[in-house]
Amino acid sequence: MRQSPVNVICTRATGRKGRVFYFGKNDWRTMELGLQKEWLVTNGIGGYASSTLINLNSRKYHGLLVAAHKPPGRRVLHLAKLDERFRAGPCTFNLAANDNRSGFKETGFIHLQQVQVEPFPTFTYSFGDITLAKTVFMVHGQNTTVILYRVYNGTMPAVLSLAPLVNSRGHHYVTRRGELEFKLKKIPDGVSIEGREELPPLLLTCSAGTFLPGGSWYEGMAYAAEKERGEHDQEDHYVPGRFEVPLEAGAAKTFAVIASTEACCRAAELGPLDLLEKERFRLQGLVERAGCKDSLACDLVRAADAFIVQRRSTGKKTIIAGYPWFADWGRDAMISLPGLTLVTRRFQEAREILLTFAEHSRRGILPNAFFDGAKNPVYNTVDASLWFIQAVYQYLAYTGDLDFVREQVFPQVKEIVRRYVTGTDYNIVMDEDGLLSAGSPEVQLTWMDAKVDQWVVTPRHGKAVEINALWYNALCILEKLCLLCGDEFPEPALPDRIKEKFVKEFWKEEDGCLFDVVSSEGKDCRVRPNQLLTVSLPHTMLGREQALRVVQKVWRELYVTYGIRSLSPGDEGYRGIYTGDRFQRDGAYHQGTAWSWLVGPFITALRRAHGYSPASREMALRLIRPFRDHLRDHGVGYISEIFDGEEPIIPRGCIAQAWGVAEVLRAYAEDVLEIRPPAEAWIKTASGTKKGVPNC
Repeated sequence: MRQSPVNVICTRATGRKGRVFYFGKNDWRTMELGLQKEWLVTNGIGGYASSTLINLNSRKYHGLLVAAHKPPGRRVLHLAKLDERFRAGPCTFNLAANDNRSGFKETGFIHLQQVQVEPFPTFTYSFGDITLAKTVFMVHGQNTTVILYRVYNGTMPAVLSLAPLVNSRGHHYVTRRGELEFKLKKIPDGVSIEGREELPPLLLTCSAGTFLPGGSWYEGMAYAAEKERGEHDQEDHYVPGRFEVPLEAGAAKTFAVIASTEACCRAAELGPLDLLEKERFRLQGLVERAGCKDSLACDLVRAADAFIVQRRSTGKKTIIAGYPWFADWGRDAMISLPGLTLVTRRFQEAREILLTFAEHSRRGILPNAFFDGAKNPVYNTVDASLWFIQAVYQYLAYTGDLDFVREQVFPQVKEIVRRYVTGTDYNIVMDEDGLLSAGSPEVQLTWMDAKVDQWVVTPRHGKAVEINALWYNALCILEKLCLLCGDEFPEPALPDRIKEKFVKEFWKEEDGCLFDVVSSEGKDCRVRPNQLLTVSLPHTMLGREQALRVVQKVWRELYVTYGIRSLSPGDEGYRGIYTGDRFQRDGAYHQGTAWSWLVGPFITALRRAHGYSPASREMALRLIRPFRDHLRDHGVGYISEIFDGEEPIIPRGCIAQAWGVAEVLRAYAEDVLEIRPPAEAWIKTASGTKKGVPNC
């Protein structure tokens, strides 16, 4: 039986489904400008399609079909792109956009008239008296991409030629001619292309026209973004032939090219137009379920869907940390869960995600990550388990579903605390003073986890400030859950002791902030954003004045328009620009780079420190507003992973990051719109306080 009724989070939608983002020629007057914005569509099982606004692939991750063969992992590039050429009488219009290592560039984007993303991208080309529009979307739950064409021919008979550039490799790698041998087999309306034997073939079909087999290679495709990142930046793709679609003079024709690795393709059953409407209807339903009235909230709810995917190994949902290259990470999933699933009222998915990671826990530690191709997850994290406890608490606050918590995840919460008290892997153990210590100089366990070969860039071993904030928060949550579940809280005096020791060890009165790490080597006085969690988490160890000073310190030294810097610019180790090869980039990753996800804790901390005053709500709204514009940048419709810490705050890293979307959405809903979790007050009342137990 549910212990508390759940009210509708907010008023139902008024028919809005989020904005349509429009782009015009000013966005691609040069090739360099055209590469700055990217589009992304996903399929709910880890697969995706993505490229730049001008359809010039600038990353090895770009492609029309990147399939997930062991959802959400084993992601393979099957179809890099379709290059279009239009022949009308004596004229040939090349719509392809490619950059080649030889210096040759195809600039078909000069014919691109408009791009709209809603969220599926539609590209409209205009040349002479001819218009061609194509929409790219994926079938939810399948490794299938549909490229829907609408062609309005001019006064002359014409032929549209479509040349697929095919591959068969993991999305982290590149292919050279000679490394793969492809086998072609004719199928109705198209061709089956077999690459690697262990992978299903790529099935390419066209609902109009004819496939003409060929067999050549596009050699030397150059990836500008990979060159900038110091990665392999050139690749060869196989061209199996081409589709040719005849067009009569003055004719309008609608047809689709379907790329799939599915034996039973849903697109063949329903038809492309019906599938497109079905996908739009599905996304609209998610927006309506969330009850969004505001266009930004609708946009973020729509974006949230991309990260909630199926994991085959558990048969349950998980969260992709970011596109295009991240898999599912425990820390990211737990931080993202409230914004992606609770604010959006996707409670079944929330339950599945909690169970996915709980089922893979080991000695009280949740998986840090499930890597592509790896048989087992890795566990080098101290905070994923503590974020799990926070996610459980938030789930209860939104749903009142004590039955699920008590029966399914409460034992795991108790096990995490028990293991952390007695000690577990990676030197994770509660010290005599009650504070939590973890790690060693060779191992990175916190979210600041960049490591290049044997170089741990930000070694935060010892007692990290946010880990102990999470630790105290976890104990307070366990106490409440014990009261609600009729169990005995094993350490009634521990929270008070931790609170006393924490303030004594971490508070730096002269600077009005907290030390970042306390260890046997001393106290790290670098100004970092980790201290925000001591204010933003539900259960805090700081007094009102201390909380306010922390917020002021972070705002003064770390805030930039779209994120919070990972290190103060005044520090000698500060690296504010995230560019260069792997060593340069990872050297800046947590050394000055600004992170979008931290805007969420910052806004929550700001409102709490200011006593939820009307003025603080206006402050929070001012911090949210820039994201309306950012959704037009980098990954269109999404929030980027990181930004430069220096003006003009250029977006970097993943074009779409789960916890960036999640935390901005959560903070916007809870702290700006003031839509609080419906069962929040019930938890406080039901758990209550009793003598000898701290008022957490």
